[in-house]
Amino acid sequence: MLLGGRGSGKTFAGGFWMNELARGADMTFALVGTALHDVREVMVEGPSGLKAQATADNRPRWEAGRRRLVWPSGAAAYAFSAEDPDSLRGPQFHAAWADEFCAWRNIEATLSNLRFGLRLGTDPKLAITTTPRPIPALRRLLAEPGVATARLATKDNEANLAPGFLGHLQSLYAGTRLEAQEMEGLVVEADGALFRAEDLARARGSRPAKFERVVVAVDPPASAHGDACGIVVAGRWDRTGYVLADRSARGLSPAGWARRVAETAREFDADLVLAEANQGGEMVRALLGQADCPAQVKLVHASRSKKARAEPVAALYEQGRVVHCGAFAALEEEMMALGGEAPGGKSPDRADALVWGLTHLLLAGKTQPRLRAL
Repeated sequence: MLLGGRGSGKTFAGGFWMNELARGADMTFALVGTALHDVREVMVEGPSGLKAQATADNRPRWEAGRRRLVWPSGAAAYAFSAEDPDSLRGPQFHAAWADEFCAWRNIEATLSNLRFGLRLGTDPKLAITTTPRPIPALRRLLAEPGVATARLATKDNEANLAPGFLGHLQSLYAGTRLEAQEMEGLVVEADGALFRAEDLARARGSRPAKFERVVVAVDPPASAHGDACGIVVAGRWDRTGYVLADRSARGLSPAGWARRVAETAREFDADLVLAEANQGGEMVRALLGQADCPAQVKLVHASRSKKARAEPVAALYEQGRVVHCGAFAALEEEMMALGGEAPGGKSPDRADALVWGLTHLLLAGKTQPRLRAL
């Protein structure tokens, strides 16, 4: 899954990947776009498409009558439209490239039929290139085990864009949700989200020379096969919080994520490891002890929802009291989903760890105003 901004090079990446696969003889592929016109004009014959990228010794030809691209190696790619999901019933493939997934009209039916057709060879692959949108189908895919995700920002491909293109877009959309979605490839929740794209864009900066305190905040997973283990490092200096690293990981055993936490605490010379104990209780402390964690371990218990705990931290971002000392795309994506996520979606483990860390550093001991009905 390659999530990218406009002009970030998504199509180039998809075309390069499929051309490499097409060096093998007798391979059969699927090309799926929003419409057949998009498949031919963008994926096949576009300036970053398959024909433009092919090497001289394996340059494919387009057969319009059969709606397929054929390479001299013997590989062939058939074109399909997301407007006609049933056309994918029956054919079978070694691999598939799906472009602009979030713009598909019949997204669930098309994806389902496409995946049923990936049954040739020993290791069928599906590559999806798209500018993200906050739709349930995308969130479900991102939460699936085995899905590898990468992101491309428009600015990363500036050398291959028209002069002034990037500057013009930034002058229009800088600091907005549209910039985060269309130019940075982040999944941005539009309604009900606590953290705003403009606040996160403003939060990026450099780290100070020293800190008053550094913590590693941990949101342990319920199982090794479910949610990720959220591991976020944050420090405090002069009433400001600094996010230093996101070492979250999925699929680790309890001993595995405990070792990762211990290594992170050692790397950043942390004063404290702050771990949510709702999943595992004292077992969390025991695991970290077995991993030879060098810092004191403090267990915290969640008595309120993730959204309620995150609200005071979101206010810190609005006040400009938090700095991100690096690019944390996956973390910021989860933050912008807090408050607007659909039920059953991926758990915001990174964001939850961040909330624990910043709450301890900047909000600990402060009481929240309450109302009592008489």
